[in-house]
Amino acid sequence: MLPKDFMLGAASAAYQVEGNNVHSDLWLMEQMPHTTFSEPSLDACDHYHRYEEDIRLAAAAGLNAYRFSIEWGRIEPEEGVFDEAEVEHYRDVIRCCRANGVEPVVTLHHFSSPIWLIRKGGWDAETTPADFERYVRHVMERLGGELSFVCTINEANMGLQIARIAERYAQQARAAAAAMAAASQAAEAGGAVDESQVQMGLNLKKMMENQQLQKAENKEAFGTEDPQTFQSPRSRHGDEVVCEAHRRARAAIRELCPHVKVGLTLSLHDLQPVPGGEALAAEEWVDEFTHYLPVIEGDDFLGVQNYTRTRVGAEGDLPVPEGAEVTQMGYEFYPQALEHVLRAVAKEWTGDIIVTENGIGTDDDARRVAFIDEALAGVERCLDDGIPVKGYFYWSLMDNFEWQKGYSMRFGLIAFDRATQERSPKPSLAHLGAYVKKPLG
Repeated sequence: MLPKDFMLGAASAAYQVEGNNVHSDLWLMEQMPHTTFSEPSLDACDHYHRYEEDIRLAAAAGLNAYRFSIEWGRIEPEEGVFDEAEVEHYRDVIRCCRANGVEPVVTLHHFSSPIWLIRKGGWDAETTPADFERYVRHVMERLGGELSFVCTINEANMGLQIARIAERYAQQARAAAAAMAAASQAAEAGGAVDESQVQMGLNLKKMMENQQLQKAENKEAFGTEDPQTFQSPRSRHGDEVVCEAHRRARAAIRELCPHVKVGLTLSLHDLQPVPGGEALAAEEWVDEFTHYLPVIEGDDFLGVQNYTRTRVGAEGDLPVPEGAEVTQMGYEFYPQALEHVLRAVAKEWTGDIIVTENGIGTDDDARRVAFIDEALAGVERCLDDGIPVKGYFYWSLMDNFEWQKGYSMRFGLIAFDRATQERSPKPSLAHLGAYVKKPLG
């Protein structure tokens, strides 16, 4: 059986489910004429008004915990100006969890930030850790007495991962541009231009035009052509800004609410090197995880977030193996990755671990059930070996706004009708909840 105090639940993020987070940076970015978002979030799942129904559905299925986030832009829509009605809204959410026998696990920052913060320089500005601490203090002074677990920052390492991908993309784009230039010269000499020389589906001219237009729109919205949102490719300096924000938030929480267990979450891949890729895989693991060890040394737990594996070759990450099952996100269906990551983390982190996200985007709920079964079987094996895994949160409680991909990715245990907001629990919801009462494996 699962340990009696094991948290088994599902997760969400305020921006992805609440709807109408008009004071957040991503709202502005969605509205731009040349946005990279496939569609706007609008009302999302209207979880802001329907949280009671959603929490009751989770509790009725057997889930005993719910990880959700507080939207900084709602709490502090203008710098230094706090909206107490919004604080009370989140108090209501917390108390709804408690009333339904569900442990609330709060994340204080989950990707989206107040517009004013980005206009000040965002997640590359020296002032951001102090701004984040002020917000954290305001929330914890009012709500901390009703909480037991707090994640300061979701996926603190995300910006470095995006920077690595962006650099790889830039290298490919430069190679593509060189190939196009060579083809153009060939055409001028009487040959044909063959865009198949470019090993990416790019319209380079259009891409460059849009890039310039986005810069102009960013300048109008944020006062800079290159706003440093949380999802921007992050410099080493920006990484230190995030780390310092966590340190200051942790210190404030310890001062105000010493009973609260505090940590951050990291996005961690199951890095599997093929021959020749060992050195690069080791380098990626340092970026993703081990260089954060001094930062989280004083934390009460680490939130681990994993969805798949990454095979690493001598030249970089490899594509999904031919013939492998893939999810809507293009990830390889590989639930075994979670166990591998938990074991890798436990070699260097001896504190408590909470699986704060693990899931699959699919319309085939039977595959979701299979994913959950294999992932939890791996958790059981880790527990049997003494690895202190204290909880598992499936991503996500409901289908939601999957950032730039809009509503096309369906991770949820609960479906919803975007026209009516009617909820429809999937069989996977009850299946996950049944693990509270039955043995794993």
